[in-house]
Amino acid sequence: MTAMHRQQFRFFHRLRVRWAEVDMQKIVFNPHYLMYFDTAMSEYWRALALPYDTTMQALQGEMFVKKASIEFHASARLDDALDVALQCSRIGNSSLTFTGAIFCGQEHLVSCEMIYVFADPVQQSPKCVPDVLRAIMLGYEAGEDMLQLKVGNWESMQKDAAAVREAVFLIEQKIPVEEEWDVADATAIHAVICNRLGVPVATGRLLPDGHIGRMAVIKPLRGCGLGKEVLQALLHQAREEGYKDLQLHAQTHALAFYEKQGFVAEGNEFLEADIPHRLMRLTLV
Repeated sequence: MTAMHRQQFRFFHRLRVRWAEVDMQKIVFNPHYLMYFDTAMSEYWRALALPYDTTMQALQGEMFVKKASIEFHASARLDDALDVALQCSRIGNSSLTFTGAIFCGQEHLVSCEMIYVFADPVQQSPKCVPDVLRAIMLGYEAGEDMLQLKVGNWESMQKDAAAVREAVFLIEQKIPVEEEWDVADATAIHAVICNRLGVPVATGRLLPDGHIGRMAVIKPLRGCGLGKEVLQALLHQAREEGYKDLQLHAQTHALAFYEKQGFVAEGNEFLEADIPHRLMRLTLV
């Protein structure tokens, strides 16, 4: 493989070399590079906004590694901050080829080629790569957006918003059903983000009194900026509607997230659905 450059890739995953990954020469032990690429692969699916397990179930298939090859150009050392780059470079009838590179700064350390086969999850026999998956991957590499943001009333958004809230609040956080659904949904403005499969992955709502709530992102895609996109959409809607002051009840673990968006905490911590919360406010300018 020839030397590669960062400009060839859209996707990067940052990691730092740990003590357990270096050998007696104080450089990364060779097999760990495959682990780095495998870790980056899971993040590549996250960049596509496709939670791997549920996506494979929906597509009725599974991805099996057919071949993985590595070429070494230079060594990574303890505490190096590495950028693992991946690119879906070819999609065949049933195979997907990924080209990878590991960079330390601008220096190209390692090259990799991984070939996966899309196959029946039980028989492990090859299947055609679904057209929708082909389109998503080619679109990502072409620089297309992987998400669709929608804003609307409860009648138009109920199915998608409810799916996210059920997964996050009812199943994950075990909030009682009677505390999740209320009459306020009917008068609220709802924002929902869906991935390219049409699966809802994040939501939130804005009430007529300026209260933002029911902010939720499905677990596999947290930390990808979806919550910020939903919140910004609701703030934009609030400005369009002429709101001056907004408030929300933030779960205490999310205080820093809302503070970065300009909200200020007030008062003492309180319980809501047995979960610690703080009141937060924002004045729109």
